[in-house]
Amino acid sequence: MAASDFKTIKNILRKKYRVENGKHFSLADYDPADIGGLSLDKKQGKKLLEKRIQTLNNLQELLYANGKCGLMVVLQGLDTAGKDGTIKHVTSGLNPQGIHVASFRQPGPVELEHDYLWRIHVAVPARGHIGIFNRSHYEEVLVTKVHSSILNNQKLPQWALNDVDFWQHRYEDIVNFEKYIHHQGIAIVKFFLNISKEEQRIRLLARLDNKEKQWKFSPNDPKERQFWEQYQAAYQTAIAQTSFPHAPWIIVPANNKWYAHLVVIECLINALENLNLTVPKPKPEITDSIEQLKAELGEDTSK
Repeated sequence: MAASDFKTIKNILRKKYRVENGKHFSLADYDPADIGGLSLDKKQGKKLLEKRIQTLNNLQELLYANGKCGLMVVLQGLDTAGKDGTIKHVTSGLNPQGIHVASFRQPGPVELEHDYLWRIHVAVPARGHIGIFNRSHYEEVLVTKVHSSILNNQKLPQWALNDVDFWQHRYEDIVNFEKYIHHQGIAIVKFFLNISKEEQRIRLLARLDNKEKQWKFSPNDPKERQFWEQYQAAYQTAIAQTSFPHAPWIIVPANNKWYAHLVVIECLINALENLNLTVPKPKPEITDSIEQLKAELGEDTSK
C-alpha cells in the first residue's frame, strides 16, 4: 500500500464518522453498511488491522511509561452490534497489565444504593491505563429511557421523577462528568456501533443456528427488536446532547465487522497521538551513574 493511499484511508477512518458537535447531528445520515468508499476487501482490512494493532501497542507503552494521562473508551451498541468482538480484535496485541475492560450490566443492590454515575466513576482508568467500557453510563439515557419503568428501582425521590427536565438533567450530568474526567487528564472517545435492523436479524438467527454461539442468545433479544425505533431515537438524542471535541462520538458502520474494527482502532490511535506522548527521560539517579551501572551489570558480549 502506497503512503498516499494509507494517508487517505487513515483520514477517512478518523474523520468521516466523528461527531464533535451534536447540533446538526442526524443518525439517519450514517449508513451502517458503509466502508468509506475504500477499495479494501475483508482480507486486506484484516492485514491493515494487524499493522495498526502494533502502532496502538507502541502508544499504549508510551501511555503507561508517562503515567500522567489515561484513555477512557466507551462502546455502545444494540444487541449483536459487535462490542465483544471489537474489544477482542482491537486489543489483541496490547499489554493486559495496562488495559481494563468493564462491563456494565443491570445494576445490583449495592449499586442501586448510589447515584447512577457512582459505579462508572469507580471504573475510570488510572493514569497510564486504557479503560474500555462495554456499555456504560449511557445505558441510563438509552435502555432506561426506552423502558422508563426501570427508574422505579433506582430509589429516586418523587420530585426528581416528576421533573419535566429529568432526561435533560441526565444529559447535563453526563456532560459535566466527562468534562471533569477530561480535566483530570483522561482522554475520552465514545463509539456507537451502528448496525441495521436487517443485519441484527441475520446475526440473531446465526446465533440460534450455531451451537457454540447459542449461549449469547437471550429470549429478550427478539422482544427488544420491537423497540428498534425507540432505541434509534434515544441514541439520536443522547449523541446529539453529548458530543464535544473533548468527548467525541464515533458513529461506527458496524454491518461489516472488519471495517468496524479498523474504524475503532484508528480512532484509538488518533486519541493517543493527540496526547503528544513522548519517551520519558530516565531518572536522574540512573543518568548520574550509568557507567557504574554498566560495570555492575557486566560488559555486554552480545554485540
